[in-house]
Amino acid sequence: MYRALMRLSGMLMLASLLISTRTWADESKQVYTGTLGKAAIVLELDSRYSEGRYFYKKYRTDLALDVSKEGDILVMIEGAAMDGDSRPTLRLQPKLNGWSGEWSNPAGKTLKVELQRATLPDVPAGALPYLFELHDKNPYEYLRLQGLQLKKGKTETFMGYTLQWWSEEQSQASLFEVISGYSPQARELINQHLMARLWGYVSGYYSCSGGYSQSSQPLWMTPTLMSARISNEFYCEGAAHPNEDIESLNFDAQTGKLLTLEDVLWVGQGKPVHQQYEPEDSSGSYYHYRTKVFAPWLVAQLLKLYPKEMTLTPEGENDCGYDEESPWQFPSWYFTDRGIKLTPTYPHGAAVCGYVDWGILPYKQVRQHPGGVALQLP
Repeated sequence: MYRALMRLSGMLMLASLLISTRTWADESKQVYTGTLGKAAIVLELDSRYSEGRYFYKKYRTDLALDVSKEGDILVMIEGAAMDGDSRPTLRLQPKLNGWSGEWSNPAGKTLKVELQRATLPDVPAGALPYLFELHDKNPYEYLRLQGLQLKKGKTETFMGYTLQWWSEEQSQASLFEVISGYSPQARELINQHLMARLWGYVSGYYSCSGGYSQSSQPLWMTPTLMSARISNEFYCEGAAHPNEDIESLNFDAQTGKLLTLEDVLWVGQGKPVHQQYEPEDSSGSYYHYRTKVFAPWLVAQLLKLYPKEMTLTPEGENDCGYDEESPWQFPSWYFTDRGIKLTPTYPHGAAVCGYVDWGILPYKQVRQHPGGVALQLP
């Protein structure tokens, strides 16, 4: 996906050349539409870093750009650094409200490039809130999704609730909506979250030039609680290795609210804090709570409940270290019939350690440490 590259001081000059006709949430990113040869493209530049990306509207798949400047000329080298000297180059000069220049490859082929600041089509009435947010905060992704449709799939019953599956044909990303069993208000909010995730995975497929697959399943549905799991496997151009991401979505089924772990379980002092920064950001109270309070407490509970599993050293090279705190700082979790199922997180090289069939914290213990939302637990 979009690679984070070294900052270049020359890119500070670029910012002054980016003529804005509209204000978006991230002022450092500017989006353009236009043509490369006869093909329609959408291009995004990030003035903070030496990077950009673009896609052909016909294909929608990202092509990464390394960006630098030669005087007023914007030089963008396409593709991954591992491609060496075979990478095409875009050389553009500023014009009113855009850029003009040419694309060339090492074989000597050249194509004219014309770009102007993007003008976004309006969001259709009644569209998902997610699409309104994309329109205002991420115009590049909003333009990528234009013209795509979801395909209606099977209808199934899970734990007494009726689910309607949807998928996007090219990416094969799929997820379900709940069409019966909860109040209309709760169902609407739950489905908004689910469909926003589905469209997000569609974007993820097109932004990953390489391999990408996604699957999902309902896990637990009762009159008060709901859990679903989504798995993504991806190996993107320029990445050192493939990766996998497993996300659990947990809902208060009476209100439709998407729950955080702190909404359900809180072992700190005072009112629950919630994530305001990325987990790697050690400057916030949320990070302090997860690393210094929650993880030590959770490891102590799991050692009592699962002493053998927590201290077992697997055969082979991988020592999972389940009794260490770091894998339990930001676990994935979901509701089950017996309690909250928590799954440790590991870096890619030890990802196999995350597949555990234990790690359930009984509801009896969860009730002793209620979170920020009043829930009816089993």
